Amino acid sequence: MRFVQDIPHPHFRIGLYAWNGKYIVKIEAGPYEQTYKISEMDITDPESVPNRLDEPFLKQVARRFQEMDQDWQEAGERHDFDS
Repeated sequence: MRFVQDIPHPHFRIGLYAWNGKYIVKIEAGPYEQTYKISEMDITDPESVPNRLDEPFLKQVARRFQEMDQDWQEAGERHDFDS
């Protein structure tokens, strides 16, 4: 996987990568990660990727991170991870 660029954001770590005919957008928050794979055929210029990461999209990303954390916490309540 080849690193293309970091995409600055105040709350998330966002990286753009190229691999196997795809651009991969990795968005990280704490212990969680969301990955979006986009065909290189769909994006002719990797510089256009940050424009797609607009406010409505990133609000949904934040909501998913909250849901991921809630899911993990609930799983921990159902099962003793220390056993």
